[in-house]
Amino acid sequence: MNDEELYTIGDAARRSGLSVSAVRYYAEAGIVRPTALNEAGHRMYDVDAIAALELVRTLRELDTDLREIRRLLSGDTTLHGVLVTHLEVVERQERTLRSRRAVLRALIREGGEAERVDLMHQLVTMTDEERERTIDDFWNDVAEGLDVPDGFVDRLRAMRPVLPEEPTAAQLEAWITLADLVSDQEFRDAVRVHLRETYAAPEARTIATEPFQDFIHDSGTPLMEDLLAAHRAGESPRSARAEATVTRFMEAAVALSGERLTPEVRDRMADGFRRIPDLVRRMAEEDAVSEEPGYDGTHGRYLSLVAVINGVPEDHDDDPAVYVWIADAMSAAAVGS
Repeated sequence: MNDEELYTIGDAARRSGLSVSAVRYYAEAGIVRPTALNEAGHRMYDVDAIAALELVRTLRELDTDLREIRRLLSGDTTLHGVLVTHLEVVERQERTLRSRRAVLRALIREGGEAERVDLMHQLVTMTDEERERTIDDFWNDVAEGLDVPDGFVDRLRAMRPVLPEEPTAAQLEAWITLADLVSDQEFRDAVRVHLRETYAAPEARTIATEPFQDFIHDSGTPLMEDLLAAHRAGESPRSARAEATVTRFMEAAVALSGERLTPEVRDRMADGFRRIPDLVRRMAEEDAVSEEPGYDGTHGRYLSLVAVINGVPEDHDDDPAVYVWIADAMSAAAVGS
C-alpha cells in the first residue's frame, strides 16, 4: 500500500479483514475515524488508519473490551497495558469456567440434584480463609472426645488441603468432594471412630506419640527412601549397600524407645516387616466385610483427596516384595553383626 494514498471504506474493510459495516461502526463510535472525506462525502482511510483497523479486529477477536481499545488508540494507554489488562480478564474468565466445569462434573456424577447446585457453587467459590475454617471445624469436631496422645490430632490437622491459585479441574473436583465430606456429620463420626479404634491398643498409642510420628513423617522419611531406592535399584538385601542402609534405619527407629540395636532387636524388627503384607491383606478383608467404613472410607479418603488437591502423588508402595526385601536385609544385617 502507498503511504500517501487514501482508500475507500470498501478497500479499508478488505485490507483490514473487517466488514464495511464494522468499519463504519468503529468510525461512528470514535474508535477509528476516517482520515478524510472525499468530495462526495465518502469516508477515506490511509495506511495508518487501516493498520489501526487491523489492530482493532485482532483485539476484538481476543474479546478485548472496546473501552480499552479506545483508550489505546487515543494514546491514554499502551498496547502492553491493554494486553496485560485483557490477560487478567481472560485468566479470571478461565478460573470461572474451570470452577463451573468442576461444579457441573460433580453434579453430573451425583445425578444432578437441583438442591445441590447452590451448595456446589458455594464450595468451589470459597475464599482461602473459608476453606481453612472448614478444615479446622472438621478436625475440631473429630478431636472431640478422641483419646489419643497429645499432639497427634495436630499432626493430622497439619495434613490439610491447599488449593493452588490456578487449580486444575481435577483439583477443584477433589476440593468439592472433600469440602462436602468434611461438612457431613456422618463422615466426621466415622473418622473419629476409625481413629479411636485404630489407636486404642497400647502399641498403637505408642506409634501415635510425637517422637514416633516425627520419625514416620519427618526424620525417618529419607532413611526409608534410601531403603526403597536400594530395592528399586535391584540391590540384593544381603549387599553392603542394603546392610548399611537398613542399619541406619533401624538404629534411628530403636532410638525412639531407648533400645540398643542388638541382633535380637534386628530379628524382631525383621519379623514385624515380614508380617506387614499379611496384616495389610487381613485388614483389607476385614474392611470389606465390616459394616463400618474402614481406613479407605474415612481418614484414607480424606488424605487421598488432600493429595489430589495439593498436587502431591500419594505415597503408596503396595508391592509385598518391598517389605519382604526390607525384612531380609534386616535379617542379613543381624547375621553379620
